[in-house]
Amino acid sequence: MIVKLRRRNARYPDLTIRQPYVVIGIESDDYRILNDAGRPFLYPRSLFRVVDAHEPEDWISAYGDDGERYAYPAPLNAPGFFEDFFDDKSKAVRTFWRIVNQRLASLGAVA
Repeated sequence: MIVKLRRRNARYPDLTIRQPYVVIGIESDDYRILNDAGRPFLYPRSLFRVVDAHEPEDWISAYGDDGERYAYPAPLNAPGFFEDFFDDKSKAVRTFWRIVNQRLASLGAVA
C-alpha cells in the first residue's frame, strides 16, 4: 500500500506533501510508515490518501474489540516487536530492515 500526505500538518513536520510513503503495517487503524527521517512511526490514516491500495500477501490481519485493524508481515507481527526495535535490540533491528528492504525491492521490480 502506498499513501501520500493530504496536506501539510504542523503536528507532523517529518512528513512531506506529495511524497509517496510505503505502508509497512497497520496498527489500530493507523499507518506505520518510514517518515522523512527514515523512522517507522505510526500516523493517523486520515492524514493520507491512498495512491495504491494493494497490500502485501504476507500481511497477517487481526481486529481488535472495537473493530480496529492490525496488519503486519509475520516477522513484524510479534507482540513487543516495535518496542524491541526502538530499544535498539539487534535482532529486531535486523529483522525490520530485512523485511522492509525486501518490500521496497519488490516495489522497484514492479515499477
